[in-house]
Parts: sequence; C-alpha cells; structure tokens
Amino acid sequence: MKPPPPPTQQPTQALGADGAGVLDDPLEQGRFTRWVVGPGGERWAESSLQLAGLHCAACSGIIEQALGRVAGVQSARVSAAAERATVCWDPELTRPSTLIAAVRRAGYDAVPDAAAPARAMRQQQQRQALWRLFVAGFCAMQVMMFATPSYVAAPGDLTDEMRLLLNWGSWMLTLPVMAFSATPYFAGAWRALRTRTIGMDVPVALGIVITFIASTGATFQPEGVFGHEVYFDSLTMFVSFLLGARWLELRSRQQAAESLERALARLPETAWRVAADGSVTAVSVQRLHVGDQVRVPLGQAFPADGVLEQGDTQADESLLTGESAPVPKRVGDSVVAGSSNVGAPALMRVQRVGGDTRLETIVSMMRSALTQRPAAARLADRWAAPFLWVVLLLAAGGAAVWSVIDPSRAIWVAVSVLIVTCPCALSLAAPATLVAAARGLARRGVLLQRLDAIEVLATARHFFLDKTGTLTEDRLHCSGLVLTPAAREQGHSEASLQVLAAGLASWSTHPASRALADLHPQQQSSADWQAVQEVAGQGLAATDAAGRVWRLGQAAWCDARTALPAGTHLALSCDGRLLAGFVLEEVLRPGAAQAVQALRDEGVQLRLVSGDTAVRARQLADRLGIDNVLAAATPEAKLAALVELQGRGERVVMVGDGVNDAPVLARADASLAMGQGALVSRCHADAVITSSQLNDLVRARHTAQRALAIVRQNFIWAGSYNAVCIPLALVGWLPPWAAGLGMALSSLLVVANALRAAR
Repeated sequence: MKPPPPPTQQPTQALGADGAGVLDDPLEQGRFTRWVVGPGGERWAESSLQLAGLHCAACSGIIEQALGRVAGVQSARVSAAAERATVCWDPELTRPSTLIAAVRRAGYDAVPDAAAPARAMRQQQQRQALWRLFVAGFCAMQVMMFATPSYVAAPGDLTDEMRLLLNWGSWMLTLPVMAFSATPYFAGAWRALRTRTIGMDVPVALGIVITFIASTGATFQPEGVFGHEVYFDSLTMFVSFLLGARWLELRSRQQAAESLERALARLPETAWRVAADGSVTAVSVQRLHVGDQVRVPLGQAFPADGVLEQGDTQADESLLTGESAPVPKRVGDSVVAGSSNVGAPALMRVQRVGGDTRLETIVSMMRSALTQRPAAARLADRWAAPFLWVVLLLAAGGAAVWSVIDPSRAIWVAVSVLIVTCPCALSLAAPATLVAAARGLARRGVLLQRLDAIEVLATARHFFLDKTGTLTEDRLHCSGLVLTPAAREQGHSEASLQVLAAGLASWSTHPASRALADLHPQQQSSADWQAVQEVAGQGLAATDAAGRVWRLGQAAWCDARTALPAGTHLALSCDGRLLAGFVLEEVLRPGAAQAVQALRDEGVQLRLVSGDTAVRARQLADRLGIDNVLAAATPEAKLAALVELQGRGERVVMVGDGVNDAPVLARADASLAMGQGALVSRCHADAVITSSQLNDLVRARHTAQRALAIVRQNFIWAGSYNAVCIPLALVGWLPPWAAGLGMALSSLLVVANALRAAR
C-alpha cells in the first residue's frame, strides 16, 4: 500500500511526519548534531533545533518539560529569546524525529539548526569583543576622574601624597585595559613582527606599551628618569576608541554571515524519491543519485538539477536568476535545484546532484570570487611602516643628542617624541569617519557590511546595473489594449474588456495576471465566473453566467487561428474567438531614471547587465539612456565582463539582486544589493539598499564622497599636528604631559570631525 501524498510545503520549513524521519539518517544528523561524552563515559548526541511559536519565556519551560519526558533525553536547554533548543540525548533510546514530534505535541514547531556551531563561535567572539570594549570604556572614565585634579588644580592645591595616590589609582585601573582590552593589538603586532611586516597594530601596540611603561615609571619612581607625569587617561581613552570601531566592524561581518545562513536555510533538505514499484520515500537531498525519480509537490523546491518527466508546471527561478516571472515548464524541460515549483505537482528525473548543480556552481563561484576580491586600500596602513621607522629614529636621535646636552632629560625627550607621535589621531582618522558614514547611511536605508567599500563607491567610474529587481520592479504593468474585429462585431469596448479581463485575472497570482487585475481592483467581481481553471504555462479558463467559455493567456491557446499584433503579450478570447490583446511592460522603480541620469552627469560609465533577452534589455536601456548593454548574460559572462574591466585597472561597482549576481557582487570592488533581492546576494554585497530605491544609491555615493573628504581632512590635521609637535618635543619645549594632552586633544578633534560624516 502506497503512503499518502507528501505535503505541499517545503520540508525545510515544516517537516511533516514522514519528512521528520529523514532526520534519523546519520548523514543528515551530522548537519545539526555533535557527539559528546557523558559523565560515565557514555556516547551522547547533542542536537540543535530551531523553534517556532514561542511567545514568552514560559514557553521555554513547556518545551523543556516536553523534551525531558522523552526516553533517552539527558538534558534540554531552550532559549526563548533566540528560539533555539539544545538537546542532549542517548542514541540507543531515542532519535531526532522523536524529539521534534515531542515539541510539536507540546504545540510548537521545530526544525534542525545546522548553523548552530558557527553561530555559537560568532556569539562568543562578539561577547568577548563587547567585554573588552566595556572594560576599556569603564576604566577610561574612572582614570579620567582621577586625572582631572591634576589638570584643574592650581599650583600648591594638590599635595605630593594626593597626586601619588591618584596616580596609583590610575595605574590600577589601567592594568585591566592592558591585560585584557588591549590584547588584540598586542597579538596582532606580534603576528606582524613574526612575519617581518608592519601593520596597523604595530604602531598602535608600540604607542600603548611605551605610554604605559613611561607612566608606570613616573608612578612608582617620581624622582626617577621618567619624572612624575603620567598619561594613563590618554592611553585608556585611545584603547576605548579603537575597540569601539573594531566592534562595529565585527558586528557588520557577523550580520553578513547570519544573512547567508538564512538564505541557505531556504534550500530544500528533503526529497520525495519514487521507487521502481511506485512507492514514495522521504530521503535527505544528500542521498539523491543521478537517475533517481523524484516527486516535487506544489510549493516545494526542486531538490536537484534534472528534467521534467510528468506534469506541466511553472518554476519560480527568482532565487537563482533574479527574474520575477515564473518560467513555464513542460515535460522534457530542464529544472534547476533551488527553484520553486509554483504551477502543479510534478515528477522529475535527477541529472545532477551536489556540487554539480547550477546552484552549487554559483555558490562555488561566489566563494572563489570572495577570495580573489581586490581589497580597497587601507588608508592607515599606507603610512604605518615608514611612519613608525621615522618615529623610532627621531626618538633615538633625540635621546642621543640630549644625553650629551642634559642626560637627565634624554629619556623624557624620547618619551615625549613617542607619545606626541602616538598614532592615535592617524589610526582613528579613517575608521572613525567610515563608521560615522556607515551610521548615517543606515539611517537613510543603506546598510554597509564592509567599511572600506566607501572609498570605492566614492571614486569608481564604472557601475554595473542589473535589470529586473534593480532598475525595474518585480511586477508587470498593462500599458495598452488592442481590440480585434471580432470584439467590435460583438459590441465590446476597451473598457468592458478591461473589466472582464481584470475579473478573470484576479483568480490567479501569476505576475501577468496581477498586472491585469490591478487595472480595475474594484470591479473584479462584475462577472460571475464559474469553473475557473488555471492551466500551467497557458493561462486561465472560465465560464460566465451565459455559459460562454473565456480564456486569458497565451494567444495560441486562446485562439490558434488569429495572430496578435507584435508587442502584445496576453490574449483574451470568448468561445474560441480572439477579442483583445494586452501589452505588458516592466515597471521602472521610482527614481530609477533620475538616478541613472545623476550618475551619468557625474561621468560614471553605466552598463546594463541582465539574464533577460537582448530585445527586452535593449528596450529598457533605451528608456533610461544607457548605451552599454550585456544581455542574455550568464553568471560566468557577467563575471568575465567585470574581470576584464578590472584587468585594465578600473574600479567597478555592481548593483544587483539575484543569486546569479552573487559572484559579480563578491568580485566587484564595491557592491550593493537591493533590499528585496535574494538573500544570498544580500549577504555577499558590501551594502544593502533596504528601500530598493536607486535614488539611495546616488545619495550613498555622495555620502561616501563627503566621508572621503573628511578622511583627507583628518589626515591633513594629524600630519600637521605631528609636523608641529615633533620639533617641539625634540628641542625639549614639549614636556610629556603636554605631549599626552596634545595627543588626546588631537584624537578628540579627529573623532569630532569624523562625526560630521553621519549627517
């Protein structure tokens, strides 16, 4: 006896009873389960589940109790905030499908959480970065409180004993910053020195260490070679600023990783394999082989590349191509893994699985492009090595000269040079501005995921623009109607046929039908349609109150004897006689024409790249005034065109929305994805335009240009500050306390100027 038909929803989102059994497959378990050792040396499994239906903290207790009643469950921890559960269970007594069944009996839902290990690692990294920032910020505030009396007290107001006590307190509060908060910079500097390179962390670490050593000597030996001035306040403030910028960058990277996980979670995990005797079994997609016959219910994703063997249908390939219109599929047509079956239940024969599928090929190209991505120039690293060597030589030279003139001042002259040239302002000049610009862009609906893309966005002269979903919306618009002689003979007018077509089209969710239904949304029930039927790939058929048969769809299906004029896309017929043809056009996104014109006025070279036909791509390009068009382009062709430009030394910005744009988005010098586009594209773009309005692209470019100007101002200030203060320190006119104060004020001025980028 055959099992009941499989459910229509995707197993990745709601596994049915049969689908949950796939999780008992050892190959499938490895995705969300790890093995641990119990107290007595037992081998237990620890599985991560993603939950749904939780509304408050009490729900976690209900689920924990439901799981705890399952035989073999050793422990169950549920987080209501994260909607995830970690269950430790004995494989001899239970299995994952039983755990999920227990959750569902409790009134909730659960699916495997394959991304749990990576997420746990990211959460640990984020917590550690946040704790470092908190410790540095908290200690900096307390140190500044201890340092304030030294700055504001009049001569004689502060006794030596009180000053010493305040210095000891500052030293104690600086120890956690040195031992915990600043360790990433020490580790980075050590790695750079081991590889005989000088990166950004080397001058930062050197400035921190020198300042701490000099201030420590002044604290415990006020009459020694280091004198009595301390600079713990400048040190802790500097570390806090740097850690704040680093934490924001870490958050951006982690959000990108989470987006990728959510995108991959939409891909199918379970397939319904048909055996030779006709029986249907739910198996893991990883268990499919070439030649297998698979049943694909309506609404489920195709689990592999193959050919359609039974059931004309339609496939939504927008996840792969970015094109919104479903593609008609007939017996013998090819289907692609990851595309959704939106027409009718179908039967397919597997031709390619795993890494051979088109989806995996695109993902592989995307990862390869990520490793080859040309990195935007790190402004601070350009001067780090030569600046450090110059500072060391100046400090050593100044100490050598003063050891002859006045040996008691030699050490502090060297310390003054090192403190006043501490790369605080220079190291904050670019990151602080870029972070501020990113915050300002976020308020305008442009979310940055890579800060150094700002420089490319401001200076690039070549932009690649995708068509559907980027320049146009994911819907169609009816721009015209053509009446046939038969319509006039029957006394129909354009208005009456529009109302009839809108009423019939309202029975379908096809993009072409929605375009007609939107013509008269208030009059869609003017005809009493009966026996409405949608034929996949053809159109809609229905009977009116008079018993006449109406058809709306492909012209050949409505009336094979009459041809529609060129440019029409949908036909309407009554009892086999063609009455009208409808012209459908893509709808430009609001502001797309203005954005394209603005970019052209700035001298940007635009290229329209699309997987659509050459005719449709050229028509849209002419409407927008874009001269360069790359049509019918595969992901490989788009990537090759971009690489060819980069090979000539050009910087290229890519704007797209489909998964097929992902390799180009990853390889481009800077990339932006539309907010309504495919998740896989969004997570690999440098920025996401959440409003999906191209006007925001122009605003983002202007903001990037202003931010770059502010970065230059900060570098000019930092350079001027060093050019003035270094000679003063060398001649002994700038004591260490003044050098420390100048360093702090210089950093504050740079940060204050950087905040202007957020306006």
